[in-house]
Amino acid sequence: MSVLILVLAVSAACCLGFGFVLQQSAAQRAPLGDFLSPRILLDLMKVPSWLGGIGLMALGMALGAVALGQGEISLVEPLLATNLLFAMALSRHRTRQPLGRQGWSGLALLAGGVTAFIVAGRPRGGTAVPDPLRHWLIIGAMTGLALLLTTYAKRSRLSIGPMLLAVAAGLLYGVQDALTRISGQRFSAGGLQELLTGWQPYAVVTLGVTGLVLVQSAFETASLRMSLPALTAAQPLAGIACGVGFLGDRLRTDVGALTWEAAGLAAIVTGIVLLGLHPAMPCGSAKPERVPALQPS
Repeated sequence: MSVLILVLAVSAACCLGFGFVLQQSAAQRAPLGDFLSPRILLDLMKVPSWLGGIGLMALGMALGAVALGQGEISLVEPLLATNLLFAMALSRHRTRQPLGRQGWSGLALLAGGVTAFIVAGRPRGGTAVPDPLRHWLIIGAMTGLALLLTTYAKRSRLSIGPMLLAVAAGLLYGVQDALTRISGQRFSAGGLQELLTGWQPYAVVTLGVTGLVLVQSAFETASLRMSLPALTAAQPLAGIACGVGFLGDRLRTDVGALTWEAAGLAAIVTGIVLLGLHPAMPCGSAKPERVPALQPS
C-alpha cells in the first residue's frame, strides 16, 4: 500500500466524518413531510451548517475518487470506513464526553480490523471481469436490496426505518465507488470523450443523489447512533463485493488469510457499532411533531 493512497483515503474519511455530523445536526430539524423526497435537499440548502457538511462530504468523495483511481477498491473501502473515528472526534468535542472503555474498544476494533483485513488480504489489482452479466447481477443485487430496504423503511420511519435507509444508502455508495473507479479508468484511457460515452458516470451521479436523499431522510428521523454506523458498515462491504466480484481485485484465499480477512471485517463492523452507540454521539430526537419549515441557523 502506497503512502499516497493511505493519505488520500484517510483524508477522505476525515472530511466524510466531519461532514456527516454537520449534516445530521441540520437534517434532524427538517419537516417529516420531506421524508424520502428530493424536497428535503431543497429545504436543507437554507441551512449554512448543512451546506458546510455537504461541502466536506463532496471534498471527501473527491479525495476518495482519487484514491480509488490509484488503488484497489478492496483496499480503499476499509480505510474510508474510518470516517466514523473522525465523526466521533467531532461529536466528542461537542459533547465533552470521555471515550471510556466502549470508545477505546470501538476505536481499537475498527483500526485493528482495517489493519488485519489489509495485511491478511493484501488487496491487489487484476483484470476486470469482461462478462457484463456478472456486472449487472452484482449491481442489480445491491440496488435491489437497497430498494427493498427503502420500501420497508417507509412503513417504519421512526423505529428501524432510519437504520434500514442508512444501510440502503451504504449499499448504493459502495456501488457508486466501484463505478467511480471504472469512470476514472475510462477517463485515463480516452479522456473526456471516452468517459462521457459510457453509462457509468451518469450512474455515479444518479446513485450519489439517491444515496444523499436516503442519508438525509435517515438523519432527519434518527440520531447518528442509529444511522451512521449502519451507513459506515454497509458501504465498505458493498464496495469490496463489487471490487472482488467484477473489478478484478484479488485477495489472498488460503485458509489462514481468509480467516483473518473475515475476522478483520467482523472487527470493523463491531467497532463501528460500538463507536456509533457511544454517548458522545448525538442522541437527537425523532419526534413526529416538526416545525413546518426549516429555520436557517
